[in-house]
Amino acid sequence: MLMIVGRLVGWIAVWIGSLGVLVSFLTPGYTYLFLPVLLYSTFRAVLQLAYFRPSFQIKRVLGQYPWQFLTDVPRGRNKHPQVEYDEMWYEFPNPEKPEEQIPLLFFMNMRTFWWMRRFGTSKTKPELKAQIEPLWFAGDPRFIAVIAATSRRSKSPRRLHLLYQRTATGRRGIEPTDWNASPAALDRARRAGAHVPDSAPPLPRPY
Repeated sequence: MLMIVGRLVGWIAVWIGSLGVLVSFLTPGYTYLFLPVLLYSTFRAVLQLAYFRPSFQIKRVLGQYPWQFLTDVPRGRNKHPQVEYDEMWYEFPNPEKPEEQIPLLFFMNMRTFWWMRRFGTSKTKPELKAQIEPLWFAGDPRFIAVIAATSRRSKSPRRLHLLYQRTATGRRGIEPTDWNASPAALDRARRAGAHVPDSAPPLPRPY
């Protein structure tokens, strides 16, 4: 989180500095020299702002679920046969039924492109694919999870990315699903920021 704030402040400073140079020091004929810097710093500042909400959600997930270091995780770029959306996906075992594989989709956002390049095709360089194998994972694939690539220098998770089931987003018109999860699993997912059904039926009204 501090890194995101630092980068945001840095790019805003670059934007202000570039704008000041353009307005105060350059003649119109030299505007093109600093205009690319101004545009790029604007883009990067907006990008950092877009990271704030996912970063809070990632922190909540990591507060509930430990990291797991996984190898040979099934993945694909084509539509998964079990879902209606045409998105990239990983498959993870159901924590309470390990024989059941649950797909988690990459719903498109500004951070998905990095993963898309490394999911790859038959023409993708092996060194790119190797950056996401093995894979760091924390969460419950029935609701919400965080994945990360492995840093080549420190062998620690990097490029943290939030994945979730659409039924766990709390969006209007989308009902949460319990996946037959235990009350403890539902409570844990709720604390991690997922929208899930109540873990216990409501008490009857007194008459």
